[in-house]
Amino acid sequence: MLTRKQHELLMFIHERIKETGVSPSFDEMKEALDLASKSGIHRLITALEERGFIRRLAHRARALEVVKLPQQATAAAPPKGRGAFKPQVLEGGGQAPAAPAPIAADNTRELPILGRIAAGTPIDAIQHERERLPVPETMLGGGEHYVLEVQGDSMIEAGILDGDYVIIKKGDTANSGEIVVALVGEEATLKRLRKKGGSIALEAANPKYETRIFGPDQVEVQGKLVGLIRRYH
Repeated sequence: MLTRKQHELLMFIHERIKETGVSPSFDEMKEALDLASKSGIHRLITALEERGFIRRLAHRARALEVVKLPQQATAAAPPKGRGAFKPQVLEGGGQAPAAPAPIAADNTRELPILGRIAAGTPIDAIQHERERLPVPETMLGGGEHYVLEVQGDSMIEAGILDGDYVIIKKGDTANSGEIVVALVGEEATLKRLRKKGGSIALEAANPKYETRIFGPDQVEVQGKLVGLIRRYH
């Protein structure tokens, strides 16, 4: 399994060789991955060589050759490093197509952890990718997904605890009774959605919290819960 930076570097080298016939320079790789020094590039190249993805060619300038690519790799690293991933849940705007998340050899997909989501009183979500979390493909299926860290206890009776990581399938629709990421104004929260006539209820799974009722134009569904991962330290 490659790390995100290893995957980005491999795809950047692959695309550059396809375009120009030679591998990029260390300065170009450093700039593309937005690293502070060339030593980080040296470590990434060594790791890729040890895993059999690239080979150094003796007695040649820029002597790198791509031997193989990760399974189902389809997208190159962006020319100036990876930009911040901003899902609709955090902005409420239009959706731009995103590059597919890398799929590892152990049948997991690395999804971005985009911040915290409230399971209680709504809090501001964090819009920048913090790290990536390997998630089994069996939890996902088709579509675009991301991960949020739960903060709060309002969904404990649904088995969702403070500190859990919820896997969200991005989308703007949900059926009544599904647990969703809902945007209310500028704040996001994780709740069970109930449709009652012309109103929408956001229902907690903890008797300490009351159900909140909104008009249909006050709530934007930003995705629905499809899985959960819990870390034990």
